[in-house]
Amino acid sequence: MRVDLFDFELPEALIALRPASPRASAWLLVVDPQNSPQLRDRHVADLPDQLRPGDIVVLNDTRVIPARLLGMRVRGEATARVEILLHRRLGPDRWRALARPAKRLAPGDRIVFGESSEGIVCELQHLMATVESKPQDGEIDLAFDFHGAILDEAIERFGHMPLPPYIAQRRAEDARDRYDYQTVYARDPGAIAAPTAGLHLDTDLLDAIRARDIAIATVTLHVGPGTFLPVKAEDTSAHRMHSEWGRVDASVAEAINAARQKGGRIIAVGTTTLRLLESAALPDGRLLAFEGETAIFITPGYRFKVVDALMTNFHLPRSTLFMLVSAFAGLETMRRAYAHAIEKGYRFYSYGDASLLFRASEQTR
Repeated sequence: MRVDLFDFELPEALIALRPASPRASAWLLVVDPQNSPQLRDRHVADLPDQLRPGDIVVLNDTRVIPARLLGMRVRGEATARVEILLHRRLGPDRWRALARPAKRLAPGDRIVFGESSEGIVCELQHLMATVESKPQDGEIDLAFDFHGAILDEAIERFGHMPLPPYIAQRRAEDARDRYDYQTVYARDPGAIAAPTAGLHLDTDLLDAIRARDIAIATVTLHVGPGTFLPVKAEDTSAHRMHSEWGRVDASVAEAINAARQKGGRIIAVGTTTLRLLESAALPDGRLLAFEGETAIFITPGYRFKVVDALMTNFHLPRSTLFMLVSAFAGLETMRRAYAHAIEKGYRFYSYGDASLLFRASEQTR
């Protein structure tokens, strides 16, 4: 499909720089292509009212790491400032990362991370790494001087939360982002971006969902750098997704299968959750245990196997995520939904408001 079909104009004032507080006070646009009215304005706190007993809500429990590191390349007497974004762990002391500017780095270079990277280096005050290789444009493989838990602690100390560019370009990261850019149920470290739909959920809302006899299950998908990358191709067939690591435990797959057999609906919180569930499903919709890489790219015409409803934020124009929601609820439906959200002043992107999309029929899509 032509990528320009997924374009729209968004006023800059609607790009959220901070989340709603409290979390569940954010707006929730309910989009139901099968019923009238198709669009209903609600709040996230109303989510339990949109579900029914026997449904199962599936969350992505990945934890965002402070993966953005600011450092100084040291090459003899020559130095240069560099910015690193860790995105894939290769071993106890090794990471693959995006580097900016990558042209300043070569295999064998040493990089010093810390508030001050100049002068004599002390291991207790700085984190150091060696550039091992440059596997492809913009990427480097790093071997750190620390490993395992000690390295993780050092990254927590020296790293910065990897806020999306549309936020980072307009304000500096601060201490609030360590909490705001993390779901309350985050458990498994490894993501460089938050599964942002889940940022709206707090413990009280999760308890309210369980009180309605609605089950909650968790899967893990470590969100990678592809979430920030624009679609540069003119046709969707020419775009290639970055792969991301995910896991669906056997017990979770069994619980979801059991809920479906009893007529319950599968509610995915976040596009990351949906993509992982669809990657782990057989053609007949039965879910299997899964652990590995997925690069699934969902565009209109895709036949969904598992997910019945999707809670998600409002996405960038021409993005793979807007293509996904258009595949799920129908392109024309999503055009109307986004026009409605813009008219009503909904807040967009990672810290913005949310939508609850019910899957369109094959005929509607």
